[in-house]
Amino acid sequence: MSLRKDYLHLHFIVMIWGVTAILGMLITMPPLEVVFYRTLIASLGLLVVVQARQTGFKIGDTKNYLIVLGTGAMIAAHWVTFFLSARISTVSVCLAGMATCSLWTAIIEPLSLGRRVKGFEVILGLIALIGIVVIFNVEMDYLSGLLVAILSAFLASLFSVINGKLSKIHDPYVITFYEMVGACFSTVLFFPIYRHYYADELQLMGPLSDFIYLILLALICTVYAYSAWVGLMKRLTVFSINLTINLEPVYGILLALVIFGDREEMSVGFYLGTSLILVSVLLYPILNRKLRHKAFFSDII
Repeated sequence: MSLRKDYLHLHFIVMIWGVTAILGMLITMPPLEVVFYRTLIASLGLLVVVQARQTGFKIGDTKNYLIVLGTGAMIAAHWVTFFLSARISTVSVCLAGMATCSLWTAIIEPLSLGRRVKGFEVILGLIALIGIVVIFNVEMDYLSGLLVAILSAFLASLFSVINGKLSKIHDPYVITFYEMVGACFSTVLFFPIYRHYYADELQLMGPLSDFIYLILLALICTVYAYSAWVGLMKRLTVFSINLTINLEPVYGILLALVIFGDREEMSVGFYLGTSLILVSVLLYPILNRKLRHKAFFSDII
């Protein structure tokens, strides 16, 4: 029952994340400025949460702080590429590209843990990748957005594996606090390069609606959802979590169709590819259960 509750909680978090790209499209500020405000507001919110929980802010020696802050920089890069993908293509293409996260995780997680790669995890990751290829073949106009989303998925798989280890040792809210601080700080450090090569000036001001969406993005999609996700890593594998996150395109695309209408309508091939991604998600718990109950199943795979 506890495991089922964890998976239901995970699906609820994924549904919230399905709104993330939509909020990113509704905000008029550029992606880097969006990530700056998101991480700044999230850092302040988590500061209040950690103090209220009275868990303390210590996470060990200097090395641990550097690892967590560095992971935050990686998260910032992931979010910038995530929002950029949605801006240069569509919400649907961005979310579909993010589904390659399970394939990256199937390779990266075993290597980081020193265990052999599970055949069925790679197969499921490849099914998701085939879905991406189908989408790629029928939606060539959005190639750049899809490639940026795949890069974002790779970054997400990297920090997911790191968080999988950190969550076994430290409080998820404390980890998330330092990661948001690291993400915000790294964004600020990137501002001079951004202004020199990409923009004449920073667009840190926007309409009131932008700041309302940013608060929702920071407090609900980050402080709550991200911290809860890190907490679930204490009990669920990184691969199973990231495979479930592949459902984010399904939730997000449905919401985007309701909100943006014709702008988000895609070809039949796009939805076929998304269906393959969904199949990979549904097959994982079935195959994983068989693997646990039948030791010889791993040899067959």
